[in-house]
Amino acid sequence: MSTTPVRTPTKTNYLNNRDILKQIHLSKNTYCSFRDPVTDHQYDIILPTVAKINQRTIAEARRNRADRIRRETGVEIDPKRIPNTDLVFRVTCWEHIPMAPKKVSKTAAKKKRIEDIFELDVAEDDPLAELIDEPVLDEKHVRLNFPPFYHYRLNTNKEPILVGKSHWKGDLDHGEFCKDHGQATRTLATMYMKLCERYATRSNWRGYTYNEEMRGQALLQLSQIGLQFDESKSQNPFAYYTAAITNSFTRILNLEKKNQNIRDDMLEQAGLNPSWTRQNAGKKDPNFGATVTITSGEDYEA
Repeated sequence: MSTTPVRTPTKTNYLNNRDILKQIHLSKNTYCSFRDPVTDHQYDIILPTVAKINQRTIAEARRNRADRIRRETGVEIDPKRIPNTDLVFRVTCWEHIPMAPKKVSKTAAKKKRIEDIFELDVAEDDPLAELIDEPVLDEKHVRLNFPPFYHYRLNTNKEPILVGKSHWKGDLDHGEFCKDHGQATRTLATMYMKLCERYATRSNWRGYTYNEEMRGQALLQLSQIGLQFDESKSQNPFAYYTAAITNSFTRILNLEKKNQNIRDDMLEQAGLNPSWTRQNAGKKDPNFGATVTITSGEDYEA
């Protein structure tokens, strides 16, 4: 008697942290300029300053490089045999980022409008001259989609040599600052869409009629903060993205609840019956009132 073999369903791996980290790295590279785009783009360790390049961090960079080669090729390499000149150090740096102009306050903007209306000619002896503010530079830099950095290599004398800049266009010596010439990879954008789609099918969210608005808000949020993930603090971007999506879904939910309460109040004041939700107010929505705040890659714990 023959028996039919039972097929075990294969588990589909939609996303994993390794693939997300790879796409984040490739997306950031589109905003960067390197001396050798083939070898200088892949960093081995992230450091806060160039002064942190020492024997300990060099040894750690060797181990990280050996582990990456083993994962990608399956070849075991002794970290001690990796030369120092092959290592790439990523250092967070704001030196090449221009300063941002100070925001004009509402009072100063109002004074400027009054000046334009009456066509005031402010002279040095004008008593109103000190009331008109001029834009000045603040100590803060231009806002970016991810923290800027430099890439360094060591020469034969163990001196750091600059080989890459983020938010840079053109040659490293004669190029210019640019923050808009790059873009997220197509694969990373697909990951954003898949995350929002899968999260929207959860039992506590899929029943809302404004589920599409939630997904749209979450996708917009991911496109804004997706590259702010800091690889030096965690290797779990999936948790970071999930927290951002939860924050977006909750924001839309609270906004819709607020509008619904306003509409029900107006119906009650008019002597009409409010919505069934107001009439069945004894059942509390478990999602209403929940808040999760994610603003950047540094504001979370995996």
